[in-house]
Amino acid sequence: MAIQSDEIIKLIKIKIPDAEIKIDDLKGDNNHYHATIKSKMFNGVPKVQQHQMVYSALGSKMGNELHALMLTTLTV
Repeated sequence: MAIQSDEIIKLIKIKIPDAEIKIDDLKGDNNHYHATIKSKMFNGVPKVQQHQMVYSALGSKMGNELHALMLTTLTV
């Protein structure tokens, strides 16, 4: 089962409300995405922890409905 990009945005916004999110469907299959996420919450936080914040927001969707997500996280 695949997940739509708007659902990914919704889940991320719950945990990172100020996030500016751009999502690209890499293969056109609603299953392989690249997300660029910009947030003040990332300021002073190492990249690994920034990515963990995003994966935490996606919860059990990651690895199930969402097969692959490449992340680019940016600070404000």
